[in-house]
Amino acid sequence: MDPSRRNMINNPGPSRGRDGTSPRYDSHNRVSKPPRPAPSQSASKIAASYVSSEEQARQFVADEDIFVLRQSKKKADIRVRENRAKPIDYLAFSLRYIDEERDVFDDQEGDDDIDVPEPAEVVQKLDLHGLKELETDIKNYHVLETDSRNREYWEALRSLCKSQKAKLDPSRHDRRVVSSVDDDINKILAPKTYEQLGALEKQIKAKLRSDEDIDIDYWEQLLQSLLVWKAKAVLARTVEKITKKKLERQGQPSGKMSSNTRAASAQTQALSRTTPNVPPSEPSGNDDASQATQTLYDREAARGVSENEEVFAAEEELPGTSKPQWAGEHQVRKPRYFNRVQMGYEWNKYNQTHYDHDNPPPKVVQGYKFNIFYPELIDKTKAPTFKIIREHGRRRGESFAAAGEEDTCLIRFIAGPPYEDLAFRIVDREWDYSAKRDRGFKSSFDKGILQLHFQFKKIFYRK
Repeated sequence: MDPSRRNMINNPGPSRGRDGTSPRYDSHNRVSKPPRPAPSQSASKIAASYVSSEEQARQFVADEDIFVLRQSKKKADIRVRENRAKPIDYLAFSLRYIDEERDVFDDQEGDDDIDVPEPAEVVQKLDLHGLKELETDIKNYHVLETDSRNREYWEALRSLCKSQKAKLDPSRHDRRVVSSVDDDINKILAPKTYEQLGALEKQIKAKLRSDEDIDIDYWEQLLQSLLVWKAKAVLARTVEKITKKKLERQGQPSGKMSSNTRAASAQTQALSRTTPNVPPSEPSGNDDASQATQTLYDREAARGVSENEEVFAAEEELPGTSKPQWAGEHQVRKPRYFNRVQMGYEWNKYNQTHYDHDNPPPKVVQGYKFNIFYPELIDKTKAPTFKIIREHGRRRGESFAAAGEEDTCLIRFIAGPPYEDLAFRIVDREWDYSAKRDRGFKSSFDKGILQLHFQFKKIFYRK
């Protein structure tokens, strides 16, 4: 055997022919990869600039929308001032009084004297082609608007345009026989408030989603009509706010106003005309025809009537009255009013025995709400008053009425120059003067309005 091989077998050491210049082997040393190099500063700057560019583009688009919207409103103002306005311009011009995003420097002297037609009238006067064009213009405003109140205004106008188009478009046949019950549907929806319409909308949608065996055409038509009445309610509230702002701008909340308020007044007139039992707002005879009175009337009429109310106008002539002593100094005016009578059921012992909720008894008078307008009293230090007149010598508590009937009396309102006295015939029962919210007694004179709201005391029968 070769001696070198024998020596290697006999001495199996770590001798591997290591190079003396190489690193010394150590079993305790760890071999690891070098750390990944940190990104360079230029790469961080590129990522940051990419994000900021995206945000800048988004902000640029938002700023551009605001600029386009402001320019559209300015152009509408100019066309209205120069008597070359389109329908959309009137709608935008009316909104300027409650637009919080509007620049006050865009207003010009004389803007408040411009007569602008009310929104409902603008929509109703257009033909089918005009409605389509107006609907497109309204959509453009609605897309650009960011204020929730303004968007609600434009949404309401879009609903009115859609409803009016359905009436004028002869190619629409989806109404079928359902159109025959339109009058009944309107009677159901007209007296309801915006909140009540919203609750009813949820009920109708739930019924349509259910598996009940119902008349789908009727309930769908009811839902479509409900959306239109909701739009009218929104416009009524908006018009009321516009009228209030115009009064504040003039600094005369209850005094004489310039002729421009005819525009705001007309807005509530059209809406009140669509509500049953609302009397016409045009005065007749020697009725007070001032703009201040007209505005107060329109604001009250815009509130409409609730389900348990009806408009009350049972005016009576005062017997044996002569002209007031001040008639030679001032022109006598008849005050205008917007009164309501509250109706309801009385569940006394007799009615509980003979009627139930499915077959209720006849409604009876439960109270009154008098709203009489005296915006231009000569002596503003003396508030108007009222008194009860019982004819034929009857005293309080006495009854001359036949069985099953109720006594009536006159309530007379007295204000002084330049207004003549006014009287109404009401049911003669004991009033409830409770200040509880559900009873709602109120007797006040503020900002030219005499308000007398009361209900009758409820009679409880005990065994």
